Amino acid sequence: MRLAHPEFAPDASLSREEMEELQHEVADAAIFEDAFEFDPESVRAEPTDDAQTHLPTGEDENEGEDDDSDVAVPTESPESPVVVGVDQAFVGDLAVSAVVASRDGEVVERAHAAVETEIPYIPGLLSFREGTAILRAFEELTVEPDLAIVDGSGRIHFREAGIATHIGVMLDLPAIGVAKNLLCGDLRDPPEGHMAEGERVPVVSNSRVSAPDGTVIGYALQSRQYPNPDKRHVNPLYVSSGHRVSAETAAELVWQLCAGYKLPEPTRRADAYADEVTETVDT
Repeated sequence: MRLAHPEFAPDASLSREEMEELQHEVADAAIFEDAFEFDPESVRAEPTDDAQTHLPTGEDENEGEDDDSDVAVPTESPESPVVVGVDQAFVGDLAVSAVVASRDGEVVERAHAAVETEIPYIPGLLSFREGTAILRAFEELTVEPDLAIVDGSGRIHFREAGIATHIGVMLDLPAIGVAKNLLCGDLRDPPEGHMAEGERVPVVSNSRVSAPDGTVIGYALQSRQYPNPDKRHVNPLYVSSGHRVSAETAAELVWQLCAGYKLPEPTRRADAYADEVTETVDT
C-alpha cells in the first residue's frame, strides 16, 4: 500500500513536543465517523484453530516461501471486504509487525516487517516506536485492505491520535483500535460489578484528552465473559475509532469479529503470526 499522507510519518528523531504536535495534526486529519464503502454486516469471523492463522495450501507469502498448512483453499466472495489484523512482537531492539489479511473469515495473505526501535516505550507515543514497522509491513501486502483492526488505541488517546489513528490516516484506510487497557478517558456509566458478555459502555473524554469533556471517544466492550464473573472474570476491551469508522460502528464490528474469543480474530491471527515470525528474525 502507498502512503496517502507521508507528511505524518512517525519520525522517532523528533523531540517529544514535536511528536505531540504531529499527533494533533494527525487527529485534525482523522475522520471519526463512518466513511467506508463496504457493508458492515459482511464483516464477520468464525472460531478458528491455530492452523487457520496460516495461508491456504499453495499460496505464497510476501517472502516467497511456501506455507505447509493443510487449510483448504477458501471460497471467499470478491465483493467481501478484506480485513487486516495488525499486531507487534519484539526481538531484542527489533519491532516485528505482522499483518494478516482475511476475506470472509479466511486468510488470504500475510506480511511482516522488522525495524529497529529508536525510542523506548512512552505512553501516548507508541506510533513513533512501532509505526514504521507497521507501515513497512503494509507495503508488502499485494491485496488491497478495506479495514484494519490494530492492536492499540485509536481515538482513546490523550491527543486523539493513537497508533490506529496514525496508521489509518497515513494510509487513508478505515481503521479501529483495540486496546486491552484504558489509556485515558472515563466510563460514562460505570457498571455495578463486571460487565456481561456483549455489553458496551461509552468511554468519554476528560481533562486528559484533547476532545471536549464528555465526547464519546470509544467503548468498553465486554467481548467475552464467564457465566459467573464473581468467581472468574474477563476484562473488557477498549475499542475506538482509528480513522473513517465511528465509535459506535467500531464497537459493533469488533463484536462481530470476536467469534467467541476475547480478542477479535484479525488481531488474534496477527498475534500468532508475529510470534511465528520472531522465531526466524535475526537480531
